[in-house]
Amino acid sequence: MKAFHYLADLFYPRLCLACSRKLLRHEYVLCSYCQVQLPKTRFHLRKDNPVEILFWGRCDIVAGAAFYKYLKGGYVQELIHNFKYKGFQEIGIFIGEKYGEELMKNEIFAEVDYIIPVPLHPKKMRIRGFNQSEVFGRGLAKSMTADLEVDNLHRIVHSATQTRKSRWDRYKNVASIFGIKDAKKLEGKHVLLVDDVITTGSTIEACVVKLKEVEGIRISVAAMATAAH
Repeated sequence: MKAFHYLADLFYPRLCLACSRKLLRHEYVLCSYCQVQLPKTRFHLRKDNPVEILFWGRCDIVAGAAFYKYLKGGYVQELIHNFKYKGFQEIGIFIGEKYGEELMKNEIFAEVDYIIPVPLHPKKMRIRGFNQSEVFGRGLAKSMTADLEVDNLHRIVHSATQTRKSRWDRYKNVASIFGIKDAKKLEGKHVLLVDDVITTGSTIEACVVKLKEVEGIRISVAAMATAAH
């Protein structure tokens, strides 16, 4: 068996999905260096952090946070790219589980009832094969005392890609394209709305606006990474 693992590592080495270093036998998804050195925001420990400030005057959230700082050309960008476009779903589970452990140290996030991923339109789902926000949410649910609620918030209109759009154009592109199947289930609950990356926040904002139609709902936000820092 050891010989088999040796040959597998020799011809098909497992690589860190952020920096591409060869992983050691005990390492998984990220090498030890990246687990320590990737830039973490620690926003879940700070009130009025940049993610929360991003939504001031736009929509009402209880708390907001993101695990990593998203820097163009950095290892976090490579990690997200490998997850979102190359199909390494283990990234979302791994990061979600790690971040869930961190979020549980904040009593606001520890009291969340449901984890709700930002939904993909079925057409986009068929193309990509999975919803990266849902995979991240599954990881969070492994280490948080909250249930993953996948289908309640859903996308009813397919929108064009957000890339290279202005903030206003992004908002117009996603406004009024979400629906809720069972509002009763969410009444009076604290939900954690999750996405892979928060940039302008327009998609999150549109989701929050829709969810706020539910009576007594409280909404917090979390992401794998954010450009707001």
